[in-house]
Amino acid sequence: METAISETQKTLPDAPLVACQGVEGAYSQIACEKMFKAPNIMYFSTFDGVFSAIDQGLCRYGILPLENSTAGSVNAIYDLMIKYDFSIIRSTRIKVDHCLLANKGTSMKDIKEVFSHEQALAQCAGFLKSLGKVKVTPCENTAAAAKMLFGSGRNDAAALSSSSCAELYGLNCLKSSVQDQGGNYTRFICISKKLEIYPGADKTSVMAILPHKPGSLYHALSGLYALGVNINKLESRPLPESDFEFMFYFDLSTSIYSETFRQMLVRFEESSKMLKYLGSYTEVV
Repeated sequence: METAISETQKTLPDAPLVACQGVEGAYSQIACEKMFKAPNIMYFSTFDGVFSAIDQGLCRYGILPLENSTAGSVNAIYDLMIKYDFSIIRSTRIKVDHCLLANKGTSMKDIKEVFSHEQALAQCAGFLKSLGKVKVTPCENTAAAAKMLFGSGRNDAAALSSSSCAELYGLNCLKSSVQDQGGNYTRFICISKKLEIYPGADKTSVMAILPHKPGSLYHALSGLYALGVNINKLESRPLPESDFEFMFYFDLSTSIYSETFRQMLVRFEESSKMLKYLGSYTEVV
């Protein structure tokens, strides 16, 4: 950790090779371009593909959606976190405005099927219900939904995607901002194979397996309370091939340069069967 602090450059590189899930126009691309000045993006069809690209050294960084303010956590990401070794080096939040896109000549009354990613469908559940008996079909990505719709040439279908995808794939926007909540934000993380800690790191993420006995989670939480460490997020996911054991994921607010940070890690190690430090970083606003 101390080596990472001393050896990491002062700023993120301008044009690294970055893995994103989906196709051109995806929200992951928007998040990536918010973190890097001129990234070289490689697209992968699955989240597993992004993790694998980092693990195998194909790309230096990967961008992944972690949670949405309306639909909640992206569980697939947390499950893959258990499988791979990686570090979180930065995070960001972007406002997500979903648009109902259709091929030219299509009207609202023509739509019989809507395509999009399952998170987008959940974020627009109320709007989709208002369309009546319309078939809802999940696909790998919001941008992929727009691209597929354009390629199909169908005039009885639509896609929930971004306004940039309307321009990119030559689609009409039948209605904008159709998400159920106006303040619809998605948080993305940037991961790397190597631990990199950039100046100003004030957020830390860890994963822990706690003893399978009463009070173990309380013991871990009380230690954080005693140190005055704020918990931004607590998530639990079942461990594969285990007897109802869980991996706990923590997002914590504390400067890596403080004594509180060191005491926090010591207490976590004392109360955990296994502790995995995922990184310390800042969030790009």
